[in-house]
Amino acid sequence: MKIIVMGDALPNLSVEITGGGKINLKDLTGAPVILYFYPKDDTPGCTKESQDFRDAIDIIKMKGAVVMGISRDSLSSHEKFISKYQLPFDLISDPDEQLCQLFGVMKEKSMYGKTYMGIERSTFLFNEKGLLTSEWRKVKVPGHADEVLQAIG
Repeated sequence: MKIIVMGDALPNLSVEITGGGKINLKDLTGAPVILYFYPKDDTPGCTKESQDFRDAIDIIKMKGAVVMGISRDSLSSHEKFISKYQLPFDLISDPDEQLCQLFGVMKEKSMYGKTYMGIERSTFLFNEKGLLTSEWRKVKVPGHADEVLQAIG
C-alpha cells in the first residue's frame, strides 16, 4: 500500500466515526482538514492532545477547518472518551489499521523491554483543495495544537 506524502489528496476511503456514522474522507474537501493520530483513548498524552484541540475548536472553526482524531480504539471507547472530556469533534475508529498504514504511522515501540507495533503520534493537515500541505511526526504534545493552527493560516 502506498503511503500518503506531501501533495497527495485526501484518500477516497469510507471510515466509521463517532455518532454512529460513516464518512468518506474525500468528502471533507472544501475545508482545511486536521487528522491527528494518537495511540490510545484516555491515556495522559492522548487526553492532553485531544483537550488542546478541544480548547482550540473556536479558532479551528473560525478558520473553517475540521479536526478529527484517529486511533485503533473501538467506537464505544471513542464515545466514552468524547463524553468524558467533552470533545466537540468526531473520532475515527481504525481497528484494522487501514488509515494507520496509509499514513505510515505504525511504528515499532518498546516498553518494559518488550517491542510492539503502535501508533506514532502524528498530525496531517490538508488544505481546502484536499491536498496534504503539512505533516508532523513524533509529535510532542505541548504546543502542538498551536503549531497546527498557525499552519492553517
